[in-house]
Amino acid sequence: MAFTRSFLKSLGLSEEQVQAAMEAHLDVVTPLKEERDTLKTDADKLAQLTQERDTLQAIVNKGDYEKEHQAFEAYKAQVEQQEQRAKVQAAYCRLLTDEKISEKRHAVICKVTDFSGMKLDKDGNLQGADKLREAIRTDWAEFVTETHERGAKVETPPDTGKQARTKDEILAIKDTAERQRAIAENHTLFGF
Repeated sequence: MAFTRSFLKSLGLSEEQVQAAMEAHLDVVTPLKEERDTLKTDADKLAQLTQERDTLQAIVNKGDYEKEHQAFEAYKAQVEQQEQRAKVQAAYCRLLTDEKISEKRHAVICKVTDFSGMKLDKDGNLQGADKLREAIRTDWAEFVTETHERGAKVETPPDTGKQARTKDEILAIKDTAERQRAIAENHTLFGF
């Protein structure tokens, strides 16, 4: 049942009472309607702002992703380039060693060598190694090391710090232990 003037009159209220009840009713209902309309407008605005925020966030996120992806790809390329350079440098150092360039000089030579044009073949050797060997021989000839193997100089007979004894002197030693030691030290005199 609706709250109307006719309803209130059917209850037996006077015109003044009906008017007072209607005013009281409107005092309650009107602010509620205004609050409802404000909330409805705010809800519509919120939905619109949420949609705009999501759209902007997607744009920002896509831009961040692209930047991060590009930075990662650049970093990955830099790491691969450094690894490749290290492999090329190691192969170049093997060539230097093959050409008898002092290993002490490898670091200095590598600092001034341009590795950008050098590439490795499938076996891990430098392409155009023959030309590089020629260049190494001409450019770094002063760093070639010559090694000669020489045995240790041995005095004949070895100097043990003791005077050599003759066979007769050794046999003349009365102490058995000392005589045996002298025989062992000079075993060539006794034929063994």
